[in-house]
Amino acid sequence: MTCFFTSSPNLPDDPDLCPFNGFIHELHRALPYPCRAVYVCSYPESWDDTDLYAGLMADSMEKSGFAFSFFEVLDGRNTGDAEALIRQADLIILSGGHVPTQNAFFRELDLKERLAGFDGVVLGISAGSMNSAATVYAHPELEGEALDPDYARFLPGLGLTDVNIIPHFNQIEGGTLDGLDLFEDIAIPDSAGRTFYVLPDGSYILSRDGKEELHGEAWIIRDGVMDKISEDEDVLPLN
Repeated sequence: MTCFFTSSPNLPDDPDLCPFNGFIHELHRALPYPCRAVYVCSYPESWDDTDLYAGLMADSMEKSGFAFSFFEVLDGRNTGDAEALIRQADLIILSGGHVPTQNAFFRELDLKERLAGFDGVVLGISAGSMNSAATVYAHPELEGEALDPDYARFLPGLGLTDVNIIPHFNQIEGGTLDGLDLFEDIAIPDSAGRTFYVLPDGSYILSRDGKEELHGEAWIIRDGVMDKISEDEDVLPLN
């Protein structure tokens, strides 16, 4: 299995795939032509939104030279087809969205078990990348979550990586939730005994042949300290 854990495969306000950090080149290396893709949603009942974002993803990949023999959506309409779709796929796209909501849907699908032995490519987008970890860090994002004592910040995930990602640094730097700074008051204190990689859109972690590499600009939060560790076009081995 080859995995791309992205913040977003697109740059902000740009419908095309990110041309930086070797992303398109590495994705072409990993995928057959044409390929068979399954887009796994975050919100199983939000069919119109899922179809919209799946279509945009297919369009952006086709503009970058990828082709599909099929591109199927997996959501609440066809959960019974999950095993057959995954078995046929070369590419599994784990969409963005609300981490706990997507996490619950992945568990409903038994996605962790269905991906065992999968030898294709997994492309995580934002929440999809976060839920790929063995133990997911569900960084609070909706109003009320940061102050809710019952909000679970750590969840069981797909186990595709041990890396925890906080995406969209370019969008959320300096942001607040429930009156708390997203980093100073939430993520940094939550990092006690843990490590989080903070990625802007356009950076990603590539997992292949048992090795993981960070491609592009990133920060690390570890044990209450946040530092910048790489710049655009850097490749940093993680193991």
